[in-house]
Amino acid sequence: MIEPRREDLLACLNVARWAESVASRAYPSLVELERAAVSAGTPLTPGEIEEALEAHPRIGERRQGDDAEARFSRDEQSASASGDAALAARLAALNAAYEERFGRVFLIRAAGRSREEIVGEIERRLENDEVAELAEVADQLRGIALLRLRATYGEAA
Repeated sequence: MIEPRREDLLACLNVARWAESVASRAYPSLVELERAAVSAGTPLTPGEIEEALEAHPRIGERRQGDDAEARFSRDEQSASASGDAALAARLAALNAAYEERFGRVFLIRAAGRSREEIVGEIERRLENDEVAELAEVADQLRGIALLRLRATYGEAA
């Protein structure tokens, strides 16, 4: 049985309502925990998205600290690190453009993506309207939460 702790869940998705809902019972398997997590996180309200984003640094920046969320963030972004100064400058410019357009930090599930893929995604998503972009951010938050749940509670069989 998996008995998720609220503190662990908040490192996966920093949304109090979601963490309380998911932590309300034990789960016989990781798959059941994942199902409950997705269900509790669908939908995420605009306020909950903002709550969750408070825990995420900009893509290309490192979150300071040694708490679980900071460690997850550093690990997830490390794969997309690049020594390409021009690419880093392009990402910084796109982050600024995104923040200007949407008023929040750009969020993407960075794990398993190259810096070039992330740049392509931010360019694509800058074309979204607010409703479409909120839906994409919520989807990315759920994807990140699932990766972190797997890391915290074990890989699915």
